[in-house]
Amino acid sequence: MQVSHVIAGSIAVLVGYAGSAAIIFQASAAAGASPAQAASWMLALGLGCAFSSVYLSLRHRIPVLTAWSTPGAALLAVSLPGIPLAEATAAFLLCGALLVLTGLTPWFARLIRRVPDALANAMLAGVLFQFGLSVFTSLQLAPAVVAPMALSYIAARRWAPRMAIPLVLIVGLLVTISRGQFPDFSAIPLTMAQPLFVMPEVNLSVLLGVGLPLFLVTMSSQNLPGIAVLRAAGYEPPVASALKVTGGATLVLAPFGGFAFNLAAITAAICANEEAGADPKSRFWAPVVSGVAYAILALFGTTVIGFFLAAPTAFVAALAGLALLPVIASSLTGAMAAPQSREAALVTFLTTVSGISFFGVAAPVWGLLFGGLILVLRKPT
Repeated sequence: MQVSHVIAGSIAVLVGYAGSAAIIFQASAAAGASPAQAASWMLALGLGCAFSSVYLSLRHRIPVLTAWSTPGAALLAVSLPGIPLAEATAAFLLCGALLVLTGLTPWFARLIRRVPDALANAMLAGVLFQFGLSVFTSLQLAPAVVAPMALSYIAARRWAPRMAIPLVLIVGLLVTISRGQFPDFSAIPLTMAQPLFVMPEVNLSVLLGVGLPLFLVTMSSQNLPGIAVLRAAGYEPPVASALKVTGGATLVLAPFGGFAFNLAAITAAICANEEAGADPKSRFWAPVVSGVAYAILALFGTTVIGFFLAAPTAFVAALAGLALLPVIASSLTGAMAAPQSREAALVTFLTTVSGISFFGVAAPVWGLLFGGLILVLRKPT
């Protein structure tokens, strides 16, 4: 193991937490989780990433970094209000089962790939739309806090894109602390998180409206880009193995808040490129370092949640929204790229943004159905 492995692995975890911890906090709050249950979510998510990253990297000797599904967390934040946590847990289990099934059965993976990329991207963009919008609504409510965060994001995206979100986090902290808007850090508990089990309850409408979109978003926006990152770095991704391991981790940890695990994309690039080590055959140590760091931070999930409970609302909303802007941009680009599917993608996007619900089925599913219907009707005969 080299110093470059330690640095790359540590930066990957920093970027992962800075970019999505706020979104996970919002998702757990939407599910009605108590602070202790939210801390259990952070514990389960961190331990799941730790185990799967270390296991897959050591087994295949390539830099396989896993992550929780950040777009999935965003989906949950807008889909879970009013849904009991027990029913949401059953939806997490469905997502895990579908991930395992995808890894076990090639025909199922081919079936999922039949969902048009344009519609999957449009659905994701619709799910994340409110988070991007929150940057600007927060700017109006708290310009003194959000404006410096936004400016630091723009500058970092120009000169140091990988460090954009950590820099936004640091700037936001400095501004809120200087303005006296952050309470004393000593009031945030430095205690170990405890796993809290939630017995799942099956509700078919929740399974279809939350569990299925969670799976589709995780596959389309996380696993597929994660595979592309590894291939671009010169590695052959162990797709079936990764799906079975991350899906299995989801099944085991879902009752404790581990809603979905997948191949990492943005943070995986940090561990897979030349900055993680001159020798490509040794870079698998970087995700191993990340796994150890994830495990350590997971144990202090109570502290992480305490931090976001103490943080000003505008700070949390801006941090989450800025972290998701690149994903929103790439999703919209993918949705509108092909002229023949542009109208169907627009219908999917608008339906998802609308938040409509019929028969207990949430807007993302209706977006896919309406968009798919447009594609079928417009297809030349």
